[in-house]
Amino acid sequence: MQPSAELVSLIEHRLGAVAIGHLALRHSMEWDLPPAMAVYFDGKQVIEGKATGFTNSAIEAAIVHCRALLEFCGLALKKGTSTDLREIVQRHEGDDCGIEQFQGLQRVTIAEATKYYAGNTDEAEAALAYVIYLANKGLAHTVSFFTKHDSGTRLLEIAFRGVPELICNRFYIARGITPPEYKLQSRAHTI
Repeated sequence: MQPSAELVSLIEHRLGAVAIGHLALRHSMEWDLPPAMAVYFDGKQVIEGKATGFTNSAIEAAIVHCRALLEFCGLALKKGTSTDLREIVQRHEGDDCGIEQFQGLQRVTIAEATKYYAGNTDEAEAALAYVIYLANKGLAHTVSFFTKHDSGTRLLEIAFRGVPELICNRFYIARGITPPEYKLQSRAHTI
C-alpha cells in the first residue's frame, strides 16, 4: 500500500512542527528571562508580549508531534513507566496508521531508532522516552517536574533533532523518496 497524500502531508506538517519547536527550544535555552516579542502580519504588528508567547506553545506542539511520529514508527513507553521505551507489537486502534502498513516498510526497533544519533545510544533512547513521557504526562497533566533548565531540556533537544532524522531515513529514504524541506531558516539575533 502507498501512503495517501493526506498522510504524507500530515507527516510533513509534523516534521515542520518539530522543527519550529526545536528552534524555539534552542532560543529559550539561552535566556534567563524571556525577551520581548513582536509579531507582524504583512508588516503590521498584531501581537506583542514576552517571547514565551511563541516559544512555549511551539515547544509543546513539537512534543506532541514527536510522540505521534514515534508511535507511527512503532515506539511507545512501557505501561506505567517514564523511561522505558517499548516496541509496539500490535496496534489496538483500527484507525491508527503505522509505518508497517506501507509496502517495504517495517516498524522501527529501539536499536534502529537510536542509531541516527551521533552520541551515546542510551542517551538517544532516554531522549525518545522522555519526549513521549512529556506528551503523556507533562502536557496532559499539571505536574511540577519540568523546568526549562533541567536535564530534561537537553533530552528534549536531542529528541527534536532525532525524531525528524528517524522519519526521513525510515519513511522517506527507505521508500526512495527525497525527504521534504522541513527545517526552518532563521537569523541570528543581534542586540
